[in-house]
Amino acid sequence: MEKEMLDDIKKTVDQKMQRALEALKTDLAKVRTGRAHTGLLDHVMVEYYGSMVAVNQVANVNLGDSRTIHVQPFEKSMIGKVEKAIRDCDLGLNPATNGDLIRVPMPMLTEERRRDMTKIVRSEAEGAKVSVRNARRDANDTLKKLLKDKEISEDEERRAQDDVQKATDKAVTEIDKMLQVKEVELMAV
Repeated sequence: MEKEMLDDIKKTVDQKMQRALEALKTDLAKVRTGRAHTGLLDHVMVEYYGSMVAVNQVANVNLGDSRTIHVQPFEKSMIGKVEKAIRDCDLGLNPATNGDLIRVPMPMLTEERRRDMTKIVRSEAEGAKVSVRNARRDANDTLKKLLKDKEISEDEERRAQDDVQKATDKAVTEIDKMLQVKEVELMAV
């Protein structure tokens, strides 16, 4: 019984930390570097027959070259809506239509803008670390409650806290790696 409770706590902590890492990965993908990548348009929503859907569900999104994204709507009637959605999103992009293909060139980032983006990326990473620490705190509180209610022994609580701390350290290390990769990407000209 005790083993199952401890395993559940560890599993919950791992899931929460994994969600924090996934959220950070998604947020970092939205931060624009000087290079084009299709993930940049993943969160751009376009109206499609009365409902809002992601651009990649109404169009083929692929790379033309390292500085251009090509968007080809499945229906000709969607070209204007997709182009408007890309222009209106907060990424500072200026798409151009050529027949049934929308070209989205990536503008060069200035040094100052790169530094601003680096600050944004660092704050995103810090937010992820806070989520990870909150998961650790919740797990430790649960363990202390179980110890207080005499459902687990002190040794088991200490071992479980060590496991939670190891998971926390691993997640924080992963966050730092993701941050470092994104910073290098941002500062590369």
